[in-house]
Amino acid sequence: MLANLFKKKNKAVLGVDISSTSIKLIELSQQNGRMQVEAYGREPLPENAVVEQAINDEEAVGGAIKKALQRSRTSQKLAAVAVAGSSVITKVIQMGAGMSDDEMENQITVEADQYIPYPLEEVAMDFETQGPVEGNDQQVDVLLAACRKETVELREDSIEIAGLESSVVDVEAYCVERSYELIQPQLEGDEVETVAIMDIGATMATLNVFNKGKIIYTREQMFGGQQLTEEIQRRYGISSEEAAKAKLEGGLPDDYEAEILEPFKDTVVQQVSRSLQFFYSSSQFNDVDYVVLAGGTSSLEGLAQLVQEKIGTPAIVANPFANMTIGNKVNTQQLANDAPGLLVACGLAMRSFD
Repeated sequence: MLANLFKKKNKAVLGVDISSTSIKLIELSQQNGRMQVEAYGREPLPENAVVEQAINDEEAVGGAIKKALQRSRTSQKLAAVAVAGSSVITKVIQMGAGMSDDEMENQITVEADQYIPYPLEEVAMDFETQGPVEGNDQQVDVLLAACRKETVELREDSIEIAGLESSVVDVEAYCVERSYELIQPQLEGDEVETVAIMDIGATMATLNVFNKGKIIYTREQMFGGQQLTEEIQRRYGISSEEAAKAKLEGGLPDDYEAEILEPFKDTVVQQVSRSLQFFYSSSQFNDVDYVVLAGGTSSLEGLAQLVQEKIGTPAIVANPFANMTIGNKVNTQQLANDAPGLLVACGLAMRSFD
């Protein structure tokens, strides 16, 4: 049974990003070749509702999606969600160029156990034709993606609990790749080909390296803004909720910046540098043209400048909305504050235009 990981939809869909700490929901429209943000909502998740990108409590997640929907004031009912790249197996296989989609589906279903190390009844699969095999136009490259059904179903269940219909299930890395076209115009220079996007969320940091607009390398590591929250909590003896709020809104003691914030920013730079070194050691590349910081942690003041100074590569903070218009239902300030963490949500919402 094939899932709808690559299913094309012409109807408008809401991009619903289910992260470890919050729900982020975006609705986009397109007129005269320019995109507009029609609706945006964000809602924090209860603690442990999502752990290491796995949904533990779909009722809590569904309830948070419902609240985000109310905040956004959208009327859309179709939703697109994504599964983490670490939960998906992908493989490029060659198939006959003249085969129909049905013939490809049948052959993949018969041969799938060669590519997938799980019992097939536990797996959701999909495929997408990538184009002719280089040097052989009788064959095409076909991208096969497989994920445990449970991972997909927990996301679909959460969406349905919120009163939405799950229309598309995507992969986070492909969402970021789709959003890359929104970031590209912000990269200054004539020959910007290789770009590293370092997405630092609450508990997970993901490096995606692009070459000519396509992802060529992905690496995830356990690191994120939660470490800063926990250090604030420990140092000042306050609750996790109070620490998270103070991190965003301020009001901490005078020693916070020197004793906690600056050392954490140095740690972020080390994580970016280390991730890039892993990329260089496993590829023919030895540098990148740009570093783009994404995720909530990238909003820390001066972080991009610090990365640029320490690593010696131009660095910016991602803003997928830089060239969009903003609808009158949207809280412009909140959208601007959250923008670096919305690449996946944007990539999902862009499925409306497939």
